[in-house]
Amino acid sequence: MANTSKQFCPAKINLFLEVTGKRPNGYHNLAMLFGKLTLGDDLTVEVSPAEETSITLDITGPLGRHLSGDSTNIAYKAAQRFLEQFGLTTRCHITLVKRIPMGAGLGGGSSDGAGVLRALCEIYRKPRQSVMALAAKLGADVPVFMYEETFMKGEGIGEVLTPVHAPGKMPFVVLVYPCTAVATKGVFARLKLPEQKECLTNVSKLNKLIKDIGCGKPLTAWKDLLFNRLEECVFPCVHSVRNTKEALCKLNADSVLMSGSGSTVFALVDSEMKAKDLVNNIRNTERLVFFSAFRRETDENNGNTDTSYGGGPS
Repeated sequence: MANTSKQFCPAKINLFLEVTGKRPNGYHNLAMLFGKLTLGDDLTVEVSPAEETSITLDITGPLGRHLSGDSTNIAYKAAQRFLEQFGLTTRCHITLVKRIPMGAGLGGGSSDGAGVLRALCEIYRKPRQSVMALAAKLGADVPVFMYEETFMKGEGIGEVLTPVHAPGKMPFVVLVYPCTAVATKGVFARLKLPEQKECLTNVSKLNKLIKDIGCGKPLTAWKDLLFNRLEECVFPCVHSVRNTKEALCKLNADSVLMSGSGSTVFALVDSEMKAKDLVNNIRNTERLVFFSAFRRETDENNGNTDTSYGGGPS
């Protein structure tokens, strides 16, 4: 049994997000398309024999300064619940290098939680499928990061996942985080469900988006299909997010969308030069800007080649 596992924990963006209904328990049914990025956190899990279980979590990195390493952290919870599920007693030490901003709609915490589960599955030789139910209990987006595939269609409350093959050349991604965290619960509290006809139309658009990406079509063929229902719940209340999208649009970035429930806004750009020009034009001391790309599951590079610009949290 190996006693150490290193995992790359990628950020994600939502290329599409529609809310198709609400369940009696208060959860919402969704129709989504996730894309994983080369921007991400680095995570190392080490285990050693012990008479009593102990878990420690050290957080470093550009965006790790204000994060807690106690049992409230999803990475800590993932280790705790994995060990409980399999009745394991061990000393578990987790090191997390944090590069993904939190409360940004990029799935940073969910990706870290999944990274811990993947690492422990590798160390203890457990199939990932054996912890998928545990992953879903940790958070709705955690199961997405248990898969290697770059693109995933999400349905239900996000737990019904289908890999999407993307053989074509993918655009570059410019991410702009306005240094404002958005609470998902508050966003959904402000949501007004769309009419069924509108939902059906948008689900058809999602299926066309998936088909175009699966056929290897270029950005120009599917850029107008990008959609996020939650923008209408965020923009009236969180002006920094609305202003960020407006600023990107004024710079002629025409594939601009808020990711998830916010607060990051991204632009898809078909050339590296254009993407870097956009980065230089959008950055300022009030924003954190990342130049990134979609991460291929076959990439040997674990990511971390992304460049961040701008102010960021102090």
